[in-house]
Amino acid sequence: MLSLYHQDATRLGTKSGATLCDGVSRREWLRVGGLGAFGLSLPQLVSARTTIASPSLPNPFSGSFGKAKSCIVLFMLGGPPQHETWDPKPDAPSEIRGDLGSIATATPGLRVGELMPQTAKLTDRIAVLRAMATDDNAHSSSGYWMLTGYPHSPKNSENALPGAPNDWPSMASVVRHLKGDATSIPGSVRLPEEIWNTGHILWPGQDAGWLGNHADPWLVTCDPSKADFRVPTLSLPSDMTSERLVARKALQELMNQKLDALQSSVSARRWALWQNKAIDLLRTNTAQQAFAIERESEATRERYGKNRFGQSVLLARRLVESGVSLVQVNWTRGETDENVAPAWDTHAKNTERLKNALMPPMDQAYSALLTDLEQRGLLDETLVVWMGEFGRSPKINPSGGRDHWGHVFSAALAGGGTQGGAVYGQSDRQGGYPLDGRVEPQDLTATIYHCLGFRPETELRDRFNRPLAISKGHPIEAILQ
Repeated sequence: MLSLYHQDATRLGTKSGATLCDGVSRREWLRVGGLGAFGLSLPQLVSARTTIASPSLPNPFSGSFGKAKSCIVLFMLGGPPQHETWDPKPDAPSEIRGDLGSIATATPGLRVGELMPQTAKLTDRIAVLRAMATDDNAHSSSGYWMLTGYPHSPKNSENALPGAPNDWPSMASVVRHLKGDATSIPGSVRLPEEIWNTGHILWPGQDAGWLGNHADPWLVTCDPSKADFRVPTLSLPSDMTSERLVARKALQELMNQKLDALQSSVSARRWALWQNKAIDLLRTNTAQQAFAIERESEATRERYGKNRFGQSVLLARRLVESGVSLVQVNWTRGETDENVAPAWDTHAKNTERLKNALMPPMDQAYSALLTDLEQRGLLDETLVVWMGEFGRSPKINPSGGRDHWGHVFSAALAGGGTQGGAVYGQSDRQGGYPLDGRVEPQDLTATIYHCLGFRPETELRDRFNRPLAISKGHPIEAILQ
């Protein structure tokens, strides 16, 4: 049954003492200075920044808290249009409605775009957010907010680069830091490539930022749809036998024992950690088995779609089965995508792009993932998040496309503690602005953390040993079990 909630999220303000120009309080500066006087070095301060504090507060949504053992994020690079996906406007004028219609779903009263026939059958497993908003129309900065839960400063900054002051760790990094690595595979993985603007300008908010590169999600650049698919970092060079690898490992351990002074360095310890992780990946078969997509039946691979996105989504399912806590699958540019409308950035020929390149493979892979997880008994413990950096403009432009629009857009969550068949929030008649139930990225990240078993108040420590909450948002109670 459709649960349509019309309520605004309550936001709590915080009080803080006087701060200096960079936001650090005078008390904090004095405290850090005092620690330095007592011999606490900068490396020691840096190592302290990974301290976690989990407040022992009562949990108001006990049925959903920590129900998800893992999370799969499907990130639609470029900004998918709300009108042709989760929030069609069939009664709007043609220049708003577009050329595509809408269809009924398994959820009474909920209609989705006509190019989502497989997903429409599964909406009783899906919670839809129809009033996501960043009010940021730049891919880079709006994307930063969606990936981290913290707004970029300033907003509307296209081609913004990673680094301070916008170096808050990504969700994937925070999850890896909090949950650790359960196996030889890093606890968070991104594939099949990183997110970038034209010119291969990397977005901020994809790595661990100030949290430290120990928490960086593993980037696997690959195309699992290729017949000769293999992950280069998981195989030895042709001239490297397993015996030689063991010998090199022994030599490394001997050198590490002899270089005690060097090992006291934070950077050296970090380097040794990554060395050991790389060797573990080569020596154990956990990773090789997780990436052995060829072991899937041909029927399963066909169900997901024999394309880069579909097979990456299938690979994500294999990775969470192997113990990875969070897998982020990025919809990347196709080989034939033009710069005028790459990926979901449909500035031109919106209808044509959706019909021929975007919606069919998305609908196929997304519905296959939900069905596959459910059949394997994994959907209840796997949170699946469908999102992009923003939506598209209500009005079709002269090129037949829709432009950047951060004022309202849609996202969807399934499994892992969320309510199927729920719809939260409402946009106006043109799909241009929220009417009620506005959700900002910090509320989405708070909801994801909540389902994974972490309260928004859970603290990380920065380089000055300041406690910083993983999210300033609030879990979206209306879509939780």
